Amino acid sequence: MADSQSSSALIQSSPSRRRPKKYRSITDIINNAKHAVVEEEEDYSDAICDQCGSGDRDHQLLLCDKCDKAYHMLCLRPIVVRVPIGPWFCPACSHQPPPLKSFSQTKIFDFFKIKKCTASSLKRISPQDSRKRKRRTCPIVHHKRRRRLLPYTPSNDTDKRLEQMRSLAFALTSLNMEYSDDLTYSYKMAPKGANKSTFENGGMQVLSKEDTETLECCRAMLKRGEWAPLLVVFDSCEGYTVEADGVIKDMTLITEYIGDVDYIKNRQLDDCDSMMTLLLASDPSKSLVICPDKRGNIARFINGINNFSPEAKKKQNLKCVRYSVNGECRVLLVATRDIAKGERLYYDYNGYEHEYPTHHFV
Repeated sequence: MADSQSSSALIQSSPSRRRPKKYRSITDIINNAKHAVVEEEEDYSDAICDQCGSGDRDHQLLLCDKCDKAYHMLCLRPIVVRVPIGPWFCPACSHQPPPLKSFSQTKIFDFFKIKKCTASSLKRISPQDSRKRKRRTCPIVHHKRRRRLLPYTPSNDTDKRLEQMRSLAFALTSLNMEYSDDLTYSYKMAPKGANKSTFENGGMQVLSKEDTETLECCRAMLKRGEWAPLLVVFDSCEGYTVEADGVIKDMTLITEYIGDVDYIKNRQLDDCDSMMTLLLASDPSKSLVICPDKRGNIARFINGINNFSPEAKKKQNLKCVRYSVNGECRVLLVATRDIAKGERLYYDYNGYEHEYPTHHFV
């Protein structure tokens, strides 16, 4: 009796039988499936430059991410120096340079953080004037004459100076850059303590006391809104470039190269074409560069010469010199000859390492 009860309990507790699941046939699935289009990868092996019509040098062809047209890097105007990182758009698809913005005097002063000065404080006193007053205070001793740096001479016309500053403000804003009058040390880049001239492999020439006074004089003039007579202009071939808006004498200190300071090792894959060597340390991991991609000054727009062309070398009228200034590495651009008004400014990008490709320069 107990066995019959236990067996009946097992029968009651057992799950009910499931109905067999009916599966759809393959034919039915195929007939009712939505139509899908499989896109094949496009073959760009036969791409040709839209400018010159040639498909040669395919390693220099850039494909527009919008219209798929191809262009040689050297056929573009302005020329593209390196393969861009990320999306790239051809001149027809990219946004054209915006129309010239209207920078009032107040906006210019705010943009460049110019200190308002009284008329008496605007009087320019050059280091040469102070040297004249100090002359002949000691016995005459004949030494080999050393060429000293000269401070630039700003334009006397206030309206002309505003136009010069306006041209730089337009160029900086068109590249989404901020103006800076000193080297910048940002988070996740090189700290200020890394910029020591004592780290330079083989040592670095020290800026003399007289030339340091000239540098400080030029910095003070910048803060007062008294700029070097320079204009930033746009050229369809060279892009933004700088030309003299007045006569500039030989050995004139034009400007200091300004930007963010970073380690070279952090910029090996950077596509910025305006990096400047600041420090070549004995330990390569401590070498520094100036990167004017987010912050900079007019030095960002001064172009280089073609080292492979004798005619292009004749255009050089500036030199790039690295100095130790109060223990820090600084890069100065100095005139190597008299520069006439309207003449464009050029210097040698390969003044130290001879690694920058300039064969495509105009």
